[in-house]
Amino acid sequence: MSSKQFPASAETVILGAGIVGNSLAYHLARYGRDDIVLVDKGPLPDPGGSTGHASNFLMPVEHSKEMTHLTRRSIEQYKEFDTFVNSGGIEVARTDERVEELKRRVQSAKAYGEPAELLTPEEVEEMLPYVNTDIIKAGFYSPGAGTCDPLRAGEVMRARADAIASGEVAPENVGEVQADGGVQTQRPESTGGLHVSPNTEVLDIHVEHGEVQAVETDRGTVEADEVIIAAGLWSPKLAEMAGVDIPLTPAVHQMVSVGPISFFEDYEGEISFPVLRDMDTQMYERQHGNDLEVGSYQHRPILWDVDDVPSIDEAPLSPTQPPLTDDAFEQSMADALEIVPDLLDDPNAGIRHEIDGLLSQTPDGGPLLGPLQDVEGLWSAAAVWIKEAPAIGEAIAQLMTRGYSDIDIHASDVNRFYHYGTSREFVKNRAHEGFKKTYGIVHPAEQWQSSRPLRTSPFYHRQDDLDARFFEAAGWERPQWYESNEDLLEEYSEELEGLDRPNEWDSRWWDETILAEHLHMRDKVAMVGDMGFGIFDLRGDDVTAYLEGMVVGRVDVDVGKTVYTPVLAPNGGFVSDLTIARLGEDHYRVVTGGAAAGSDRSWFQSHIPEDADVKLIDNSEALCTLGVWGPDARDLVQSVTEEDVSHEAFPPYTAQEITVGEVDAWAMRLSYVGELGWEIYAPMGQGQRLWDVLWEAGQEYDVRPVGMGVYGTTGRLEKGYRLFGHELESEYDPSEAGLTFHGVKDADFVGKEAYAEAIEEDDAATLCTLSVDDHTSESGERRFMLGGEPIVDEDGEVIVDEEGRESYVTSAGTGPTVGKHLLMAYLPPEYAEEGQQLQVEYFDETYPVTVEVAGSRPLFDPENERIRS
Repeated sequence: MSSKQFPASAETVILGAGIVGNSLAYHLARYGRDDIVLVDKGPLPDPGGSTGHASNFLMPVEHSKEMTHLTRRSIEQYKEFDTFVNSGGIEVARTDERVEELKRRVQSAKAYGEPAELLTPEEVEEMLPYVNTDIIKAGFYSPGAGTCDPLRAGEVMRARADAIASGEVAPENVGEVQADGGVQTQRPESTGGLHVSPNTEVLDIHVEHGEVQAVETDRGTVEADEVIIAAGLWSPKLAEMAGVDIPLTPAVHQMVSVGPISFFEDYEGEISFPVLRDMDTQMYERQHGNDLEVGSYQHRPILWDVDDVPSIDEAPLSPTQPPLTDDAFEQSMADALEIVPDLLDDPNAGIRHEIDGLLSQTPDGGPLLGPLQDVEGLWSAAAVWIKEAPAIGEAIAQLMTRGYSDIDIHASDVNRFYHYGTSREFVKNRAHEGFKKTYGIVHPAEQWQSSRPLRTSPFYHRQDDLDARFFEAAGWERPQWYESNEDLLEEYSEELEGLDRPNEWDSRWWDETILAEHLHMRDKVAMVGDMGFGIFDLRGDDVTAYLEGMVVGRVDVDVGKTVYTPVLAPNGGFVSDLTIARLGEDHYRVVTGGAAAGSDRSWFQSHIPEDADVKLIDNSEALCTLGVWGPDARDLVQSVTEEDVSHEAFPPYTAQEITVGEVDAWAMRLSYVGELGWEIYAPMGQGQRLWDVLWEAGQEYDVRPVGMGVYGTTGRLEKGYRLFGHELESEYDPSEAGLTFHGVKDADFVGKEAYAEAIEEDDAATLCTLSVDDHTSESGERRFMLGGEPIVDEDGEVIVDEEGRESYVTSAGTGPTVGKHLLMAYLPPEYAEEGQQLQVEYFDETYPVTVEVAGSRPLFDPENERIRS
């Protein structure tokens, strides 16, 4: 490794030598990259980003399986580098509401395989004797938590990356390599290895014909096959050089260090007590030798423009450590004095260090990972916290070298904001709102409030007139239910008895009207619009062969046929699931979920062979979608269409062009809610007329608008339909998910070998539909699960399959037609039996459940007679 000679070319260039860039270099070397350049404009070992100023503690439990698993894997790696201290961590509750949240955290810990327990104030005091337990009600203990040294870990990673990439050490023996504490001298360029170039500023990223070509720096230009932007809060500036967006903004996290603390003088080492998080004040306090670090997220959001971050020469400490904004920290210091008075009242202690530490804030608080849309060979590894960084570096290296990662990171795909969420105004508005959620109690269905409405369908104003309660998905405003349908509650009062949700948490962001809308759809006819789909047309002479190689289902079907199909990674795990319709001999339409539109578009575009005649046309903003479903759907649609829509003329699972009133449209006869009906697509400019024609004609049939609460939850769960990101992810295969009805086609496709093996082998788990037998809590109140809860056996132990995967609720919702609250979960074979009695844990209590269906058979209308009527 060296900072002297700058190479003219490299296979991989990594921009940023903080913990993320170092991790990428190490893991890419492990997976076979042997010519890597690591660039940073700062010095080493601390180049001046957040790696050098973060408090460096790792609390593994999140309400996200992805983040919990990434943090656990990162802890394993920090241990391997001998840069981790297992101190444990405790979150304390000052309020009753927070106590309930801590119960939910224990629930998530069990669901995702991380040890945790609730503590009484007395038990907290035993572990943290300096905490003022008079003001707390409970604690959440995470024994796996601890602190790390990311700068030292970076040195170890660079040394090991160089040793592997240069061929000096085999990956399996790399544990013998230790860092030398500096930058090694330049090895001859011909031997490859890792070339580290600190104090090097990137001036430009060269892109030609949609492919990354080179990185221009003040030391020279290096040609590159692939470039990874891992530059923290500077990532947007680098992305802009390549003509793309990485949507994040610098945000302040305030921290002071107080010392020396007399209490700590009798203890050796950096930390001897668990990290303390005072969650209700959005603060933490943790020992650092004889000092106490006090950090805060409770202050007002303080956002920076990346262009205002000072240079290394101008910064008094480092570019990401501007001086503390004193007035914003006043309440934080008062709260810290209240929770640990015995430490902070130490007469010998004073403020040693105080900063407005800058970190990266994204529109939804998540990392920005993966290949960047529209520039082949350009990747993002931005907005990554230290607690997840080593595992994220490993996951991205796996994606780059083999096409899938051991831990599914699809929820962090950088392309999820494609088409709507990359403007500076949007990023700052959401970052401002999201900063307040850092330690907040965030409901699973909680909606963002800023920058809305942003994406609206032509139906929006009609829906608003009908008192729609709008939820947002991928920027689209979509009705979740309609207040105008409240009269249905009385009409279906008997069927709905016992399905209301008396608990405020269970009913937050939910309304019983959803269930009434569902029942009306089952009885008559309903209109659902817009689902905010991602819609891509694929054309060209080679399009059929290309698509055959991309998906499980056979797409070489008759024109007018539709194909629902999984999209797989090479390991047979799910990349997506979607519908493909053949519109012509050389013309297909792909319809996917709106939230997956950006990542799916990137996946399909990146897999088009360079010499293939295939063109992808994104129609997501060009076409709107209106669903019409229910027993009277055919009568309604036929009354306004020029074409014959009888069962014989328009069979199920086919697509045709139709004219609705004056609107030339295209329709697919399929259903995500298990009813006769159509998805009708029309140009955005004619969408309002499409709505009006069907609405006016529908009055004869008592048509009702129904929301996504029916489409995405109640109707879906009664039919047992799987949802990508919930039931479908890369850690489970189609056989376990019950999606092997396509068999194994002759054509080769991504993941075929693994898919075929999965069909032949016994499943380690089966996706099941369960129902809750008794909702009564210990207090007598009925409770309703929302998803993410652990499934436990009769002894209260979390069920784990032979692959080590915990059983948890992947989706939850009430099925009003069947009169039950339904859950979906993967269960090992010995539990995946219909009639099996199990339990689900919810807020520190267990509730009896029964396995209703093992596999993919629908609970409602199992023969699909309604869809085919």
